[in-house]
Amino acid sequence: MSEYRVKAENVQKAFGANKVLKDVSFDVLQGSVTTIIGPSGSGKTTLLRALNALDVPDAGVIRVGDVEIDFSAPVSKDTLRQYRAQSGFVFQSHNLFPHKTVLQNVTEGPVVAQRKPRQDAEAEAVELLEKVGLADKKDQYPFQLSGGQQQRVGIARALALRPKVVLFDEPTSALDPELVGEVLSVIRDLAVEGWTLVIVTHEIQFARQVSDQVLFTDGGVILEKGPPAEVIGNPKEERTRQFLDRILNPL
Repeated sequence: MSEYRVKAENVQKAFGANKVLKDVSFDVLQGSVTTIIGPSGSGKTTLLRALNALDVPDAGVIRVGDVEIDFSAPVSKDTLRQYRAQSGFVFQSHNLFPHKTVLQNVTEGPVVAQRKPRQDAEAEAVELLEKVGLADKKDQYPFQLSGGQQQRVGIARALALRPKVVLFDEPTSALDPELVGEVLSVIRDLAVEGWTLVIVTHEIQFARQVSDQVLFTDGGVILEKGPPAEVIGNPKEERTRQFLDRILNPL
């Protein structure tokens, strides 16, 4: 039987009077790639951040990895900590420690949060930096790297925690166009290796190529979900068609 890495049921989130997520439900299978697409302000990033409790939902049940939380009831700090430990988060703007080297950035989580011996953490970090093509940059600082290189360090840092699922928040949106490909290539490799990935992206062709499941969000709900051949290739909803036509066929 297939194992789910993420199960979200009736997730709600509001910021003041603005209801950003309205009873959102979806599943992510182990070893699969789910991409979330949709217009700005549709709730994509809030949904992703709910999976790591960076934005704590107001209601709904979410299971990530081994931890399930009913957010309708009070949640203890310890439970939230366990929940957050199930996933690694790759931020839009890298969020690296500027005063730490590349190697120190990647080992920070395992050493501080997971109490892993530094020697072991560093050995694993070097392997991960090799995976993202940056082993030769391990002693450099973020300001010495290109945006694409910084983002690849961010990916290595997320993987260092050995999470059950890796969450990407528009990982290429802050990059110059010529640097986008190197980051997408790393994500493609992770997908081939069987990592479970959830990716908010505006790179529609990338979503078409790499996804097992595509979610189209608008107005705080998932309007359409399914394989990319359906959602991107033959969308049922008029709103999905309008969005994709605007993205894929700009004037």
